Amino acid sequence: MDVADESCLTKEHLDTVIDWIPSMKSLKLKDIPSFVRTTNPNDIMLNFLVHESGRSKRASAIILNTFDDLDQDIIRSMQSNLPPVYSIGPLHLLVNREIKESSETGRLGSNLWREETECLEWLDTKSLNSIVYVNFGSITVMSAKQLAEFAWGLAGSGKEFLWVIRPDLVAGEEAVIPPEFLTETAGRRMLCSWCPQEKVLSHPAIGGFLTHSGWNSTLESLSGGVPMGCWPFFAEQQTNCKFCCDEWKVGMEIGGDVKREEVEAVVRELMDGEKGKKMREKAEEWRRLAEKATEHPCGSSVMNFETVVNNVLLGQFPKKGHT
Repeated sequence: MDVADESCLTKEHLDTVIDWIPSMKSLKLKDIPSFVRTTNPNDIMLNFLVHESGRSKRASAIILNTFDDLDQDIIRSMQSNLPPVYSIGPLHLLVNREIKESSETGRLGSNLWREETECLEWLDTKSLNSIVYVNFGSITVMSAKQLAEFAWGLAGSGKEFLWVIRPDLVAGEEAVIPPEFLTETAGRRMLCSWCPQEKVLSHPAIGGFLTHSGWNSTLESLSGGVPMGCWPFFAEQQTNCKFCCDEWKVGMEIGGDVKREEVEAVVRELMDGEKGKKMREKAEEWRRLAEKATEHPCGSSVMNFETVVNNVLLGQFPKKGHT
């Protein structure tokens, strides 16, 4: 294929069904990670992924930040043709059980931005499941028009919201919110540049999450029992979105172009609709299963983690194919 020929990435072709990936059902081309959809055979990320996938067969073990109940079919499929595969997630729950927040290790954190904790005090004043949390991650960028569409969609929903707006959220310029939006939403919003997301998503006031569908955000939302409005940006986020919406039944997708009417409709359904209610119930079910997987002493992720430590870090390697 000509490197410049991107006809296969048009809307018509993006709906092409992909039915040959074991254990991944009803996928379309648009649900495949963006790095793989390139038309350039020399693409750096594509070739990196191909190279690393080949090397994975020589690994002593493969560890995944997920849990058995969430990705059972995929894990089994991987185990059938790769070295031992262990799910040890959600890692943040495992870490929280093992490391005290006040300890030296606990204070290290892993955020790329300085957290603003005032939002937690604000959430403490709000009622159960009443707040929409909006955060598109640490590297996702959007256009000024997309930012405005999200803003007016939130305004039109009538809901209270906590919105994380990084200074570099808008590509090539500073993120600026329309003054009229600030007037319209006065008294029912809190804006910040970053926040302690795990604590926010586990707060009882949070009723829905508008997210870019990054894997950490997805796992943290599932662990908090929070349903999602998904706006995937790149990498594997489209795949995460697909699974949230169609397999795990906890998400609704927002189109890439972003229209304020769609944002408003998704927020309203997420917070008040019948589908939103069912998604919240399903998210709560995943929350319980995530907790179960990381509980001592018999949680699946706990036991898998101990196996990895004993067999890999301590050098007691199992035979190939053993799980």
